[in-house]
Amino acid sequence: MLGVPTYGVRAVAQVRQDPVKLKTTVCELLTINVIMGAAAYASFFLALFLVPDLAAQKTLMLICSSAILLNVIGVSWFYQGMEQYTYITWVSISFKILSVITMFLFIHSPADYLWYGVMTVVSSFGSGVVNFAMLFKALKGVKREKLDLKRHFKPISTFFAMTVATTIYTNLDTVMLGFMKGSYEVGLYNAAIKVKGLLVSLVTSLGTVLLPRLSFYIETGQESEFGRLISKAFSFVLLFAVPVCLFGAVYSGQIIQILSGQDFLPAQPAMILLMPTIVLIGLSNVSGIQVLVPLGQEKQVLYSVSAGAVLDLLLNSILIPVYGAAGAAFGTLAAEILVLIWQIVSLRGRIGQLSAGIEWKQLLVCMAFSVPVLLLCSLYSLKSPLFTLAVGGVLFFAAYGIGLIVSKEEIAAGFLGRFIHR
Repeated sequence: MLGVPTYGVRAVAQVRQDPVKLKTTVCELLTINVIMGAAAYASFFLALFLVPDLAAQKTLMLICSSAILLNVIGVSWFYQGMEQYTYITWVSISFKILSVITMFLFIHSPADYLWYGVMTVVSSFGSGVVNFAMLFKALKGVKREKLDLKRHFKPISTFFAMTVATTIYTNLDTVMLGFMKGSYEVGLYNAAIKVKGLLVSLVTSLGTVLLPRLSFYIETGQESEFGRLISKAFSFVLLFAVPVCLFGAVYSGQIIQILSGQDFLPAQPAMILLMPTIVLIGLSNVSGIQVLVPLGQEKQVLYSVSAGAVLDLLLNSILIPVYGAAGAAFGTLAAEILVLIWQIVSLRGRIGQLSAGIEWKQLLVCMAFSVPVLLLCSLYSLKSPLFTLAVGGVLFFAAYGIGLIVSKEEIAAGFLGRFIHR
């Protein structure tokens, strides 16, 4: 995708008020992605026949490779740049509901793993078909200028390198575990990252929403609005990710049993190590994607994730042979710490201004209310993991919610005010 999912959001947001430039930009980026999609398929089929581990799962690999095409035609960056989040949400939810229904209908045993591959692709990328059809409707009747693909090469090369570096170190753990320790450790690690991935997507979803708006503010010179929104973003990440991180670590055993089964309990140390990355990724998403990218400093994001990839590789090489999934989790944690530190140092001239509005006091009040409740609940184990998790979750997050209200936290107060008004 050459980094277009991120670069495209910024590019579309900058020209969205000019229909001709908008259509031209979309056609240029889509053309680039079609060309690269063809190259990706050529590389994929070559690897499929030359790498024995891939050839052994040829049918599953072919099913999952449809994600390449659906990614290309999905143009989600267009709808994000236009801030059409209601449309994005409904289409995404519809395909995920369809996937869940068909999963229950067709998947009943390990032998049905091919159907699981189909459902995974449909759930994650099926909306691309609808997005592509709606794109023609959105741009129909609008003239475009002559395509100039070259003007995008310099910025997307940086975004591409950034995406490659991020992809390497986010997938490196699983690949190295598979080659160095086998499928069992991969299964344990996947049980842990399944939870982390879900929670991280919730935290970083704010970045998807804010990137086009922040790019627009920078383009129009609205510095004060830019700073105000970034402070809110930092506050949101901390107020959401910190309690989720604590709860996930304390109840890691129950969560793994519910989602993956009793046999995957050895994944608990890996999950505990991965939980802090929810906070770290949330913060680096703000400092990197929401601040450095709109400011045109995406190279600093590239340097940070590249450094994280190198550190992850080194630590994995040392720790995986000894500690397996837990070693891979520690490598990821260290890499995320390095990425965040690098980006904060890159923003040293602005970080004071951007973090001035972070609600530290409110976070401390919430922790004072909820952490004792969490620790007390963790001492008791009820009849089933699900019941234990449910009771602990209700009590902990209720206490946390009380802390938000008592501290008059701005975001929570706004939601509460609208609810009471209705």
